[in-house]
Amino acid sequence: MMNSMTSKNISLFILMIAFIAFVYGTSKAIQIVDKTQVGTSDGIYTSYISTSEEIKQKAFNLTKNCVDNVCKVQTLLDFTSNIPYQTNTFQQNSPQKTIQKNYGDCDDKSNLLISMLHAIGIKAYFVLLPKHIFVIVPLNDNRLSHIKGLWVRGTKYYILESTAKGSVIGFPLKYKLDEIDAIIEPFSNKKLDIRYLKYKL
Repeated sequence: MMNSMTSKNISLFILMIAFIAFVYGTSKAIQIVDKTQVGTSDGIYTSYISTSEEIKQKAFNLTKNCVDNVCKVQTLLDFTSNIPYQTNTFQQNSPQKTIQKNYGDCDDKSNLLISMLHAIGIKAYFVLLPKHIFVIVPLNDNRLSHIKGLWVRGTKYYILESTAKGSVIGFPLKYKLDEIDAIIEPFSNKKLDIRYLKYKL
């Protein structure tokens, strides 16, 4: 009788632990999804940014000869834009996979670019549009003063177009401002306020 009660109590204890582990695992998974997904007019956009050592090393190696942020940003943009553009119908690649496969679409290449920028301490944001995504960076450099940028709440951001081979910092905006769905801080998934968005010098 005592053995039977002990077995029952142990079974209940194991079930309780399993239930707690399930609830904890589910809540963590929801938090991860919340940080990587954002709603747009196209549906749900999922971010595939990376903070891996491989991406950090790649970013540092590429920019080791640069003495300023303009050089660093342009060097990383050159690397990313020279990866051949190819649409991925069924799967979005991680930044590591995009490098390994040596091709990617606007999602893949933007995720790679923003991950490398983050690795060297340069703030960057995703701009989400119907059927497209690009990256913007705030750079305070007089050499860029003649180039138009997206102004968000008084800060000028320069467009980085990773799908255009040979593109430079301050790629021209090819869309109307009201076509922009969202501007996202990729590591917190926080949306910037774009009610007063402007495109100007």
